[in-house]
Amino acid sequence: MPSTLPPKENTLFKRVLKCYEQKQYKNGLKFAKQILSNPKYSEHGETLAMKGLILNCLGRKDEAFEFVKKGLRNDLTSHVCWHVYGLVQRAYRKYEEAIKCYRNALKFDKENLQILRDLSLLQVQMRDLEGYRETRYQLLKLRAGQRQSWIGYAISHHLIKDYNMAYKILEEFAKSQTVTKLDNEHCEMLLYQNMIIRESGKMKEALDHLITHEHQIPDKLAVTELKAYINLELNNHKEAENYYWDLLNRNPENVGYYQQLEKAIQPKDTQERMKIYITMAEKFPKAQCPKRLPLNFLNGREFAEKLDLYMRPALRKGVPPLFVNLRSLYDNKEKVKTIDDIVVEYEKCLVERSCFDETECMKESPTVLLWTRCYLAQHYDILGNTKLALEYIEKALEHTPTLIEAYMIKARIYKHGGNIEQAAFWMDEARSLDTADRYVNSKCAKYQLRANEIAKAERTCGLFTREGSLASENLNEMQCMWFQTECGRAYKRLGNYGEALKKCHEMEKHFEEITEDQFDFHSYCLRKMTLCAYVRLLRLEDSLRGHHFYFKASKLAIECYLDLYDKPLSDSNKDSLTSTDNLSEKDLKKKKSKQRRAAKKAEIQEKGKDSKEASQKNEGNEENKLDADTLAKVADPLSEAVKFLKPLQTFCSDNIETHLQAFEIYSRKDKLLLMLQSVKRAMNVNPTHPKLHECLVKFHRKVTSCHNIDETVSEVIKTEMKPLFGGSDVLDFNNGFLNKHQFSLPHQLAGAAMMCLLEPCKQTEALSIATSLGEDLNERTIPVCADVLDALQTGRFGECPEMMEEYKRRCHDLFPYCLIFMPAKHGGIVENGPTSEKTACNGSNG
Repeated sequence: MPSTLPPKENTLFKRVLKCYEQKQYKNGLKFAKQILSNPKYSEHGETLAMKGLILNCLGRKDEAFEFVKKGLRNDLTSHVCWHVYGLVQRAYRKYEEAIKCYRNALKFDKENLQILRDLSLLQVQMRDLEGYRETRYQLLKLRAGQRQSWIGYAISHHLIKDYNMAYKILEEFAKSQTVTKLDNEHCEMLLYQNMIIRESGKMKEALDHLITHEHQIPDKLAVTELKAYINLELNNHKEAENYYWDLLNRNPENVGYYQQLEKAIQPKDTQERMKIYITMAEKFPKAQCPKRLPLNFLNGREFAEKLDLYMRPALRKGVPPLFVNLRSLYDNKEKVKTIDDIVVEYEKCLVERSCFDETECMKESPTVLLWTRCYLAQHYDILGNTKLALEYIEKALEHTPTLIEAYMIKARIYKHGGNIEQAAFWMDEARSLDTADRYVNSKCAKYQLRANEIAKAERTCGLFTREGSLASENLNEMQCMWFQTECGRAYKRLGNYGEALKKCHEMEKHFEEITEDQFDFHSYCLRKMTLCAYVRLLRLEDSLRGHHFYFKASKLAIECYLDLYDKPLSDSNKDSLTSTDNLSEKDLKKKKSKQRRAAKKAEIQEKGKDSKEASQKNEGNEENKLDADTLAKVADPLSEAVKFLKPLQTFCSDNIETHLQAFEIYSRKDKLLLMLQSVKRAMNVNPTHPKLHECLVKFHRKVTSCHNIDETVSEVIKTEMKPLFGGSDVLDFNNGFLNKHQFSLPHQLAGAAMMCLLEPCKQTEALSIATSLGEDLNERTIPVCADVLDALQTGRFGECPEMMEEYKRRCHDLFPYCLIFMPAKHGGIVENGPTSEKTACNGSNG
């Protein structure tokens, strides 16, 4: 079949290309049909390929792929066919295959600009930086007069850290430019050039460059910030000080400016340091930073005086986040005592005289007492005195029963007290007072999810999501990750691993989409000259899976897969996955409809009636791919867990949880060297972590119990284990750990559990260590005590029902509001403890 067309058909083919570029797809198909209807050119490769490309744009992917492949087979030497095949592969997100197609296309048309541009976009997307540099060089040679050619080539060198060449390219390009007025695009190029100089470590040259070109940069704030930063890096403290004073005069509420100013001034003592804030407070009396920041470093009487001056106006104005602003001070016990004395005295005087202290004559507004009690409630809540916190918040609610913030504080107190059900109830009360507040609505949904009220949380979120669709679907479309994380955890607590894993995979898909979204910016940023932001975007994308949302989702997925490996689902458990618990009516209808569709699809496949229309409807339907039942019935849970682990090992290696989870996976796979690698990496992060101690003991036990270890592996393990255990026996190692951490409850739990594992005959001694609740123990908190109770319930210390009930009773005495420690016979309600639902609804406390 001839690859060239006669004039008439060639004109039609050009129309096909033009229709594709202008997105007139129907007309393009019409013109392609006219060419292919001619028997002589019915197999013309380029026309077939273009028809396939247009069909792909119309969503007819299977049909499109067949036309493109057929066109390529008919004309393997056509750069158009290879280019179109690459475009289709790119549409399927098969970037490596698309790059191969583009390279083949360039063999037959080496100077095709469009193919080179498309290739460069894929290379930077896949971070083939050397290939990207070569392609940008080819584009520069072909179009040396275009700005994008020069900028793209400079960026390619910058990304491979060839700073000198990147700078020279930009300098050479600047010589050909004549700037007669302030130009934002030229400004961006100058700032980018300065960024390259700074990253190369030449701070002096960067400062000179900035001074030389500052008249061409209209962004004066950026110039001043850079001058201040560079001078500070060069130890030009006086110049840096002057610039930071200028910046503070522009924005006296910028905390970072104060921190950098202190570095520049280098005050010798607290008095010199305080002068900075006194100066700013006098100059900007309404600014809050000069009043708040000194509280971080002041002590004693000075701290009390400044705290008093800071708190009184805030309480008068009724500033809800006052406690949040001061929460960081609660790490210092002396400051906590001062805060307690001051605020308690406020409350006393306000009740007796309606003023802050005896010396004042002016009467305060009644709302001042309200906000003081709200603060005291939060104050005692963070100190762990739940009873007193509830008393103060009840007084606040008696004063003003319609204050939304008071109900939210009450919910938070119950949450910290361990009663998440009451917390969710009171947060819902707060939401009902202002149904138009999206923040309170979201908080309420979060609390409901933590109380495992999934259907109720979805209904709450449904008040603000798109009408006509399920809240969970709409939140998934909006990539609402906090909701999906909390929802996944709730499903896991309920034992519905399929739905929990579905949420994790949806989160994984979000991060894939975010990675894909950067594709459009590769050409956009070069065109719009947002170069500094573009480089920051690329670096963000490189470390995207280090985000805490991704870590939470991956950790949850790994925990689910480990549970599924340890306790494979029985037939009864599999049936429970399709339970309708916690499903709203809409979700139930949707689930039944989905099951009917699945059954119908299976029936069609069995009969061999695989219609194209049905496949197009199901194609791209992510719910078919992320079926909860299928995810829970996975054949190899550990392999799936490893898929979530690998990104964490790359991007979250500074988090010890990553390596602890890696150990749990590889211990189940009997991978001794990988287990050793995990504990060594964890040692580098936190060598005293209690969970790490458990991993070390389990590793030693695993090694000693294995008899078929390869000699080389055995030698490596012996060499590496000596420094890990200090050359001591594992029993001595565990006893030494217990003695070293006598006052840490988490460490005592870990050591006692390992004692019971190594020496089952010492069960009684191990139990006495683990269940100790002495006042001298650190971290005697609800989560840690809950871990101890879980260890007793799961049999880590053997059968001990009496000890478990006794421990539960003692924990209840310590944390009377916590649900998990409440005696079952009371149905979650204990005398002199938390309120019942009935009394809670009436707003009274127990």
